[in-house]
Amino acid sequence: MNLYPKEIELKLSFDKVKEIISSYCLGPLGEDFVYKLSFSTQVDKINEWLGQTREFIYILTSGAGFPSAVYSDISPDLKQAEVPGSFLDIDQLYEIKAVIETLGKIHNFFISHPEDFPVLYQRFGGVEVDGKLLAALESKIDEKGELRDNASPELMRIRSAISKSQIRARTAVNKILKQAGDHGYTPEGASLTIRDGRLVIPVLAEHKRHVRGFVHDESATGQTVYLEPAEALEINNELRELKYAERREIIRILTELTNLVRLNREDIERGLRMLGVLDFIQAKARFAQDFDCLCPVVEKTQKIEWKQARHPILEQALKEQGRKIKPLDIVLSPSDRILLVSGPNAGGKSVCLKTIGLIQYMIQCGVPVAVDEESKFGVFHSILIDIGDEQSIENDLSTYSSHLTNMKFFLENTNGKTLFLIDEFGTGTEPQFGGAIAEVVLIELAKTKAFGAITTHYGNLKKLADNVNGIVNAAMKYDVKILEPLYELEIGKPGSSFALEIAGKIGLDKQMLERAKKKAGVSHVQFDRLLSELESEKNTILKEKKEIEAKNKRLNDVIKDYEELKAHLEKKKTEVLNEAKKEAARVIEASNKKVESTIKQIQESKADKKRVQLAREQLKTHKDHLTDAVKKEEKKQVVKITEPIDPVLRVGDKVKIVTSGAAGEVVSIKGNQVELTLGGLTSRVKLKDIEKISSKSFKQTTDDRVKQMTGIDLNSKMANFNITLDIRGVRAEEAIGKVEDYIDEAILLGYNEVRILHGKGHGVLRDLVRNVLRQNRKIIKAADEHIERGGAGITVVTLED
Repeated sequence: MNLYPKEIELKLSFDKVKEIISSYCLGPLGEDFVYKLSFSTQVDKINEWLGQTREFIYILTSGAGFPSAVYSDISPDLKQAEVPGSFLDIDQLYEIKAVIETLGKIHNFFISHPEDFPVLYQRFGGVEVDGKLLAALESKIDEKGELRDNASPELMRIRSAISKSQIRARTAVNKILKQAGDHGYTPEGASLTIRDGRLVIPVLAEHKRHVRGFVHDESATGQTVYLEPAEALEINNELRELKYAERREIIRILTELTNLVRLNREDIERGLRMLGVLDFIQAKARFAQDFDCLCPVVEKTQKIEWKQARHPILEQALKEQGRKIKPLDIVLSPSDRILLVSGPNAGGKSVCLKTIGLIQYMIQCGVPVAVDEESKFGVFHSILIDIGDEQSIENDLSTYSSHLTNMKFFLENTNGKTLFLIDEFGTGTEPQFGGAIAEVVLIELAKTKAFGAITTHYGNLKKLADNVNGIVNAAMKYDVKILEPLYELEIGKPGSSFALEIAGKIGLDKQMLERAKKKAGVSHVQFDRLLSELESEKNTILKEKKEIEAKNKRLNDVIKDYEELKAHLEKKKTEVLNEAKKEAARVIEASNKKVESTIKQIQESKADKKRVQLAREQLKTHKDHLTDAVKKEEKKQVVKITEPIDPVLRVGDKVKIVTSGAAGEVVSIKGNQVELTLGGLTSRVKLKDIEKISSKSFKQTTDDRVKQMTGIDLNSKMANFNITLDIRGVRAEEAIGKVEDYIDEAILLGYNEVRILHGKGHGVLRDLVRNVLRQNRKIIKAADEHIERGGAGITVVTLED
C-alpha cells in the first residue's frame, strides 16, 4: 500500500473532514477514533465500517429509540483503581456507574433489534458488564451521585446519631444565643454560624467575657468574635467524633466498591472502548445526514463510476456564501482508465481532481461520501497525487524539479491497482519541453494499466488522448457566450483554455490580441477556435434539444388525454345508441298494440261516432305520453363533455393537496417540490401529493375551506407560535395531548423543524414523546439535540415540507 505524499490528507482536505466529524462526537474517546481514521485496502473491512454507519443512519432517521450514549472518559479512574488498597471517591464511582448503565442500555437495545441492525448487533450485542457491580453501585450511590444513608447499617447508625446530635447542639446554642441577645451581648440580627465545623454564636468583642465558651474566630474589624458556648462543647466534640466515624465508614464502603471495579476493570475498559467506537460511528452518521452522504457497498475491483459527486468541504464553503455546488459525473473504467481534463483557468479542473482524490480516500477510510445512490466504488491499493506547488527551499528544488521527482516516484510505484492524480501536468518549464516530457510520461503511465486523472492545458496531450488506448479527454464546460465557467465535467472531448476570449473580455487591446494569435501559430489558434465553436454549437443544440423534449412530452400527454377522452365518448355513444334502440323498439311495440286495439274498438262499434271519437282521443293521449317520455329520455341521455385538464403543471395553475383537500395556486416548481400559496400563507409540498384542478373546482374548494377555517386566526397563531414546546414536569397523559396538538399546529403553519424540551431525568418522558412522534407520518425524523445545546433533554423534530 502506497500513499504519496505523506501530507496527502492535508492536500485532499481530509483533515478538515475529520474536524467536522469530530465535532459530532459526544466525548473524547470518539474524537480519538476520528483522528485515528486509517486508509484501508481490505474490502470486507471497509464494507463493515460503512455497514455500521449505514445502520446508525437508519437508527437516527427511524426514531428507533436508541438510548443516550453520553459518557465520560473514566480511563484515569480505572487506572487509579488498579492499585490494591486504593479507593475512588464518590464522584469517580458515580461516573463509572453511569458508563455501566449506558453499556447496559445499549446492550439491551441491540439484543432486542438483532435483525434490524445485524452489523451493529454483531459488534455491540455482546458488550456488557457484570450486573452485580451495577447492582452494588446502585445500592450505595443515588441518582444525584451521593452515598445513600443505607449504604451500610453502620453508616445509617452514624448518620442517625449525627442528625440527633446536631439537633441537640442547635437547640442548646440557640438558647444561649437568645439569652446573650436579651442582654445585648450580640450584634443586631445575629444568628448561628459554623466555624471549623463547630456551631458558634457571634458576640460583641467587649462582651466576650460575659459568655462562657471558646473563641474560634473574629470578624475582619475585630468588633465581633465567634464563640462556642461551653454548654455546647461536649455536644460539638461528640459531633466531630461522629463525623470522623462517618468518614472512616465512607472510606470502607468506597474501598469495597473500588475492589469490585478492579475485578471488572477489563470488562469496563472493553465497554468504554466500545462506547468510543459507537460515538465515532454516530458522529459519521450525523455527518452523513448533514452533508447528504451515502454508505455504498465497495466492490473488489478497481473502478470509479460516480454520479453527482460532491466535494463536502467545498459544498459547505459555498453554502455559507449562499451558492450551490455543481456535482460531477466521473467514470474511470478498464477501457478508459486515465482522464485528461482540460479547460480554462478557474474552471474547476483542480476541484475535479481533488474531488476524485478526497471521495476515494474517504470511502477507503469507511467514511460516508456525497454521491448519488447509483454510484459504484472500487478499491485502489495506492493513491499517488501531485497537486499544488511543491517547491522545496530545503532541498533546493524548483517547482518543476519537484514535479519531475514526483513523476519519477509515480513511474516506479504505479501498477494496475493505483490511482494517481496530477494537477497542471508538465507546467513549470518551457511549454515546448514541458509538453514533450509530459507526453512521454503519460504514455508510460498508460502502459502500467493504472487509473488516474490529469489536468492540463497542453494541446499535444489532448491529441495524444485521442490516439492512445486507455486515455480519454474530458473538459470542464464553459459558457462561450458570457465567457463564464459552468463547473460541469464532460467526458469524451477536450476543452479549450479560452485564453484569447478571456483576454478580450478583460479588455486587452484587439491589435495586441491579433499579434498574440500570430505568435501562437495558426494551428494552435484554429484548434482552440474549433473547440470554442464546438462548445458553442453543442450548448445551442443541447438547449434546443431540451425545448423539443419538453414540447414532445407535453404533446404526448395531450395526445394521450385526447385518445382517452375519445375512447370514453365512443363508449358512451355506443351505450346511448343501444339504449335508444331498445327504447324505440319498446315504444313501437306499445304503439302497435295501441293502434290495433283502437282499430278493433272501431270495428266492434260499427262506426259509432261516439265510440270512434273516444278511441281517437285515447290514441292522441297515448301519443302525447310518448312524446313527453322521449323528451325526458333525451334530457336524461345528454352526455356532458368537458375539456380535459392539461396534466402539465405550470406556475399559476390551481391545485389541490390530496391529503388535506386544501386548494392553492402554484408559485414555483423545483424538482419534485412545489411551492403553493394557501390563503395568506406560502407552503412547500411534494409533487406527488397534489393534483391539478379547474378554476371552478378551486373556487368551490376554497370556499369550503374558508367555511371550515372560520374562527381560526392564522396570523395570530403564526405570531404566537413558539418553535420549542416545554413539557417538563407535565404528567404523561397531558404531555401526549400537548405534543399531538403542537405538531398539528406546526404542520398547519408550515414549520419544517421544531423542538420539544422534555428534560433528561430517567428518559421516561423522552421515550413517551418519541413513541407519539413515531405514529405521525408527517414526521421525517426525531433525534436528540446536539450535546452542547441540550442533548438527550431535547428532541428535534423534522417535518415534511
